[in-house]
Amino acid sequence: MRHETRKRGIGSGWPGSSACCEKIQVSVEWRLLRFSVLTKPPRSSVDLMAKQHAPRFLALVESIRSSVRECTIDQLKRKIDAQESFHLIDVREESEFAAGHIPGAVHLGKGIIERDIEATIPDIHAPILLYCGGGFRSALAADNLAKMGYTDVTSVDGGWRGWTDAGYPTTK
Repeated sequence: MRHETRKRGIGSGWPGSSACCEKIQVSVEWRLLRFSVLTKPPRSSVDLMAKQHAPRFLALVESIRSSVRECTIDQLKRKIDAQESFHLIDVREESEFAAGHIPGAVHLGKGIIERDIEATIPDIHAPILLYCGGGFRSALAADNLAKMGYTDVTSVDGGWRGWTDAGYPTTK
């Protein structure tokens, strides 16, 4: 494995700098591998999501998935078409919501949903469907709402990417 070595000395601002220069090795192969992973197109939206998320985050989501009710994009579309009564909450970032969202969705980002849900939906038995980019943040939010006493919370597996990949209508 080839390595590139850089020397840093006194006053470099690096932690642990001393009169004796520290050697910092950076793997050229690692940089090439990272570049190829970031530039190769994913095989599917699941691959894209897996490549963007850290392993511990994925492990956290996987650990709560069995306790969270989930539905598919197609099930959500059928509920909308049947005009079923439920609250559709987009838990993505505000900028993601502004760029486009599922018609009828209300924005309560993952960062604030636990704080604001009681004012937005005071009925803990009301049906709530949550979606995000792919289903991970919405699963975490659904788990937290259940812990807060909400009894009918569903995470939409596939999220925004699944919705748009299916060609379903969007709005801004």
